[in-house]
Amino acid sequence: MRIWLDGALRDADSAQVSVFDHGLTVGDGVFETLKAERGKAFALTRHLERLTRSARGLGLPDPDHDEVRRACAAVLEANPVPLGRLRITYTGGVSPLGSDRGEAAPTLVVAVGETTRRPDTTAVITVPWVRNERSAVTGLKTTSYAENVVALAAAARAGASEALFANTVGRLCEGTGSNVFVVLDGELHTPPVASGCLAGITRALVVEWAGAKETGLPFEALREAEEIFLTSTLRDVQAVHRVDGHTPSAAVPGPVTAEAMRIFDARSGEDLDP
Repeated sequence: MRIWLDGALRDADSAQVSVFDHGLTVGDGVFETLKAERGKAFALTRHLERLTRSARGLGLPDPDHDEVRRACAAVLEANPVPLGRLRITYTGGVSPLGSDRGEAAPTLVVAVGETTRRPDTTAVITVPWVRNERSAVTGLKTTSYAENVVALAAAARAGASEALFANTVGRLCEGTGSNVFVVLDGELHTPPVASGCLAGITRALVVEWAGAKETGLPFEALREAEEIFLTSTLRDVQAVHRVDGHTPSAAVPGPVTAEAMRIFDARSGEDLDP
């Protein structure tokens, strides 16, 4: 494997980041995960824009979009895979131990790993932990991912692929690495960004292309929904066939979900950088 690190491609065994990198010591970093098919990254412009918003939210310098594009192209050329998980990581760089950031330049890493297409349907669980919609890092895609690791491990133990969170006021929010959509009375809804969820790239495209409404919903809407699906970079649109022990009332995937799948597949196939 060849990895881009701070301006150049390197072999995986020589691509080393300092043990004093702030991304490692305190999680002071941001990242993006992109789908790559046949050497091409999907929705790269949108991901770069969100990477910059996240970096600004942490007070990091804006990433150089031209450099990141070069890095992504070089990594994909050096590691040809039919379907890949392309990850851009951008951290505070070498810093003193503690929360204060040092004077070094940020660290940029781009890597890709081969993956496979997700199943059309999946099981999810709900968890007792909440998203803080008033956090200083709400809406930022940071490398501080420990609470997602814990929740996703709980999902795996329950035979599910995702865990869903409420926010602090009991509203439906998001998954550990996905956004959630529900069908109520035949209409498609997803929580608004104000709920504390990440402004997902696939989420935004589904809202635009399938006409979903951004609606504040109680967490209990998961039990009332006729259909539920998840969206994320590598899930695209994925139907949910079970929440905890509960099954949505419609066949899975239901008609609204199936149409969202069809639209997303068609539109994303027409334009790699929508």
